[in-house]
Amino acid sequence: MCASAARFIKPVLHGYFRSSCSWRVRIAFALKGIEYEQVPVNLIKDGGQQLTDQFKALNPMQQVPAVTIDGITLSQSLSIIQYIEETRPGTRLLPADPKQRAQVRMICDIISSGIQPLQNLYVLQKIGAEKVQWAQHFITRGFEALEPILKQTAGTYCVGDEISMADICLVPQVYNAERFKVDMIQFPTIKRLNQTLLEIEAFKVSHPSCQPDTPDDIRA
Repeated sequence: MCASAARFIKPVLHGYFRSSCSWRVRIAFALKGIEYEQVPVNLIKDGGQQLTDQFKALNPMQQVPAVTIDGITLSQSLSIIQYIEETRPGTRLLPADPKQRAQVRMICDIISSGIQPLQNLYVLQKIGAEKVQWAQHFITRGFEALEPILKQTAGTYCVGDEISMADICLVPQVYNAERFKVDMIQFPTIKRLNQTLLEIEAFKVSHPSCQPDTPDDIRA
């Protein structure tokens, strides 16, 4: 299939309702107004559907999300979001100002590299009985670094007054923090930004509580 024809096919997101990385991509699609299809990959059922040979052929890292778009398959949420930003019109996800762009990327890296991987499902399964304390420790440690940075960069949103990739990364991470009972009172800037962002439609429709694979007992 030629590249121009591939552009007319809806992207396909292989993800999991509660995966923060999958949620990031859902937010980006929603902000850009991009229609897409979802293929659920249950990270728990049958020992983890991401570990099957079929999914490994799609993403050798055996992680979600994986997105098929424009005739290619991409993994790693930030790479997917940046591709969407570079190829689709609509809401800008990176600021025009280079200093603000650098701040956005810094915040994204703190969350996506310094916090989230240390409390994702694969790591917690290896930790065992101490998984809650482990997750609390590393989320709190990361937020202790992120809070003073956001005090300096934030306006209405994480960096100034435009929604960016930083906001896309923040909300799913706060959701994880609340799941693991992290005390958010000590992070007032993070808490304020999260509350503001959750009122925006793109963050509502992409929320884990209303996805095709959301279990009935936690469905909104």
